[in-house]
Amino acid sequence: MSVRIITDSACDIPPERAAELGVEILPITVSFGGTEYRDGVDLTSRQFFEKLVESDALPHTCQISPFQYGEAFRALADAGDEAVCLTLSGKLSGGWNSAVMAAAGYAGRVYVVDSENVSIGQQILVMLAVRLRDGGMRAGQIAAALEEKKKHVRLLALLDTLEYLKKGGRISPAVAFAGGVLSIKPVVAVQDGEVALIGKARGSKNGNNLLTQFVQQSGGIDFSMPYALGYSGFSDALLQKYLADSAPLYAGRAEDIPICCIGSTIGTYAGPGAIGVAFFS
Repeated sequence: MSVRIITDSACDIPPERAAELGVEILPITVSFGGTEYRDGVDLTSRQFFEKLVESDALPHTCQISPFQYGEAFRALADAGDEAVCLTLSGKLSGGWNSAVMAAAGYAGRVYVVDSENVSIGQQILVMLAVRLRDGGMRAGQIAAALEEKKKHVRLLALLDTLEYLKKGGRISPAVAFAGGVLSIKPVVAVQDGEVALIGKARGSKNGNNLLTQFVQQSGGIDFSMPYALGYSGFSDALLQKYLADSAPLYAGRAEDIPICCIGSTIGTYAGPGAIGVAFFS
């Protein structure tokens, strides 16, 4: 009996990396103007941002259905395996509820865990699940460990623009305009499964410093656990600038920092140019 790790594409793990790790990713559907794409299958992160900056309206995402989860669970049950299914925050999507509904017929075989996070915050929990699986834990043990460890996950992000928060109705046009004129860079975090604004800085340099300050206030990074950095858009230049500005945080502690492109779930509202860090405090 093998242990399978199942998650959704909101975790922003590239398909080729997921294959290496033995992680099954179910794609969320992204819709631009009535045309639907499977996140990470029909639409790469770069293609998503190309469409995002060209579109006047924000895209819509559609949660994974109980039927889709059911098919995945049925396949593993038929193979005699068990699974841990880690979903994006149930407060941000109905995907967790879909997974729970689908898992009802597989008690003791499928364990569903609400990550209470998204993107690279969800990703490092998946990485922990892989580590525990490879260490010989069974599915039930892994799920119990994730339920405990997810309380210590921190996801912090610095946005480069307020435009997409305005388009999504999260802030008013007046606030977005004033923020653009003053070069305001907001810092957001995932708290209790939801995205919250926790600070603002004027200019990228001050924004990087504020992000570093919040990392330290969150208890610092436990480098013995999985961690990840992410960027949105077409270039990681702003992320590299952050790494230069915050070098003391990582010097001597991280030799090969894992970096990925943030995808559609968070990218829709963050827009291009955002940078994020996810870690266990």
